Amino acid sequence: MQTYDIGIIGAGPGGLACALQAQKHGLSFFIIEKGSRIFQGIIDSYPKGKKVYATIPRSETGPFPIEALAPAPNKPPVEEYVNTIETVVAECGIAIHFNEDFESLKKDRDAFVVVTETGHYRAKAVVLAFGSNIPVDLGVYGEAKTIARKLDNVQDHIGFSTLVIGGGNAAADVVAALSRAKRDADDETPVYWSNRMEHFEINTDVARDLGEEILLGGHIRILQGALPRIGEVDEDGVDRLTILTQEIDAGCGVILKQAMSFPMKHVIACIGTQGPGPIFSQIGLQQITCTEGVCRIGKEGAQLVILSPDFQTSIRGIYAIGGAVSPAYIEIQEEGSFKERKHTNLIYTAVKDAVRAVDHIATQLAT
Repeated sequence: MQTYDIGIIGAGPGGLACALQAQKHGLSFFIIEKGSRIFQGIIDSYPKGKKVYATIPRSETGPFPIEALAPAPNKPPVEEYVNTIETVVAECGIAIHFNEDFESLKKDRDAFVVVTETGHYRAKAVVLAFGSNIPVDLGVYGEAKTIARKLDNVQDHIGFSTLVIGGGNAAADVVAALSRAKRDADDETPVYWSNRMEHFEINTDVARDLGEEILLGGHIRILQGALPRIGEVDEDGVDRLTILTQEIDAGCGVILKQAMSFPMKHVIACIGTQGPGPIFSQIGLQQITCTEGVCRIGKEGAQLVILSPDFQTSIRGIYAIGGAVSPAYIEIQEEGSFKERKHTNLIYTAVKDAVRAVDHIATQLAT
């Protein structure tokens, strides 16, 4: 079995950045990807035609660590952006093993063996760049497993009121895309946008797109503090989701509850994904469970992986980058203390992580 310098799990922005940086250092590598294309996670989560922004966190000055992976300034639609990156991959001669789902990672003397459903690959160092792709549980009574997690086809919702759940960028993108399609079709059925919290958290670029849609006459109804409650089948055999929109204390122990019920085929739950804690546990990576007084960024009960400043995990030679460590991780300081770090799930961030990790691998392999 050939031994590569680096094994890369995932062909998203972080994984491809690892490959390009490895080429720069003259290191051999392999990439496995469970999807059938590069950036499969972005393809699956972005609505059709969604613009891709070269967003750089406020704390950074830029430019993109690897310019070839940066979205163009004209904010291309996701399809155009992926096509552009596929051209980069072809021109750079980056070979990717598609449709290979990662199963396990085992230590083998001075290297690691990556096991997939169809093969085994050996590398001196491994970078986990598979993102955060485990759906968050909707947390309702009954069954709600048929609810969509992304917008596949806007035309399926023309003529029907649609509920979008979630308070972040992904939900805002879907709301804007649905509203635009309905407006273009002269469809006045509304798009309901619900969130458990009173506040929505979206970045400036997404807010601008959504604001433009509202100004153009989009039928968007916002439901703040709305809680998904029950997933059930009605008397006509239709799978429905009921959300609680308001509670009023009528006194004497009586509470009036107002709710809305939507067919699940017209509900899209953009409530995000959770980190691959179970995979990290299987590999044996150290994690810290967030409790009150320990974490300020991560949610209580969340598992945060422990990383060095170069994104090396508790196992020497294994690195974790990009969405796999978002929205937060625990960094080991030089003096041995721990500090919780916020980690934005952006293309820029994944690329920057990859460059730092591969630079560190190159230094370690040279010693």
